[in-house]
Amino acid sequence: MCLFIGLSIHGYSQEFIENTSIIQTDFKTKNKGKLYFYWGWNKSQYSYSDITFKGDDYNFTLYNVAAKDRQNPWEADLYLNPSNISIPQTVGRIGYFFHDNWNFSVGFDHMKYVMIEQQPAIIDGYIDLNDPVSEFNGVYNNEYIYIDEDFLEFEHTDGLNFINLEISRVDNLGDYLKWNSKKIQLNLLESFGAGILYPKTNSTLLSKEQNDAFHIAGFGLSLKTGVNLTLFNHFFIQAEFKAGYIDMSNIRTTTSTADTASQEFFFFQRNISFGYIFQLVK
Repeated sequence: MCLFIGLSIHGYSQEFIENTSIIQTDFKTKNKGKLYFYWGWNKSQYSYSDITFKGDDYNFTLYNVAAKDRQNPWEADLYLNPSNISIPQTVGRIGYFFHDNWNFSVGFDHMKYVMIEQQPAIIDGYIDLNDPVSEFNGVYNNEYIYIDEDFLEFEHTDGLNFINLEISRVDNLGDYLKWNSKKIQLNLLESFGAGILYPKTNSTLLSKEQNDAFHIAGFGLSLKTGVNLTLFNHFFIQAEFKAGYIDMSNIRTTTSTADTASQEFFFFQRNISFGYIFQLVK
């Protein structure tokens, strides 16, 4: 009798453990083979930057130049109309999960970089324009100068385009807290990215005719963290904090190929996006 009871308890315990194991396994998020895409908007900030301008008749650096983004006020037609796609500061990305917790993606950050008008700076170098002769001609040795529209207007507003690849780690909190997340899924993500800068620079430099063409100007690196809320396994909203470093050594400033600028700075973004995820490969 005791033996029978012992065997029964053992069998029940074993069955309970197996069933519990099955239940717990069901909570594990299966992302491998899924494709996702999203679209959203960003708010950006930039560090001070040293900007060097070079040409046939000038070579000077402006130190500690301040800049800001250009955020458009909310209007439904502006932010939601596809024909206005390049006007707001936007972010977009498409990615693929090669592992349940890892994905790679390609995307872009359409930021806008605007040098603040009417600001003092330190200038070092020389300007020697003869056609026409410029009021700014001279040799500068770490001197103060006041930057106004007659001297320089400088912005990447169509825009500061960071085209990049990212590799991301994604963890569903439900996997660790053992809740069923088929309807509501809360994910934490971390990413590393690298890519190129493809700006359209609007620059009015010493009354020269500006260049108005997209061009590859340099590279960037970034780190990102965020929270992803996925509903019914498909629809999601994602909030991100993104920081990075930009090095642009080949900025086109005027119609002359001899005229270039270079700068390095750090950026910080706050992003909000809406997207869709689905199983592409089993």
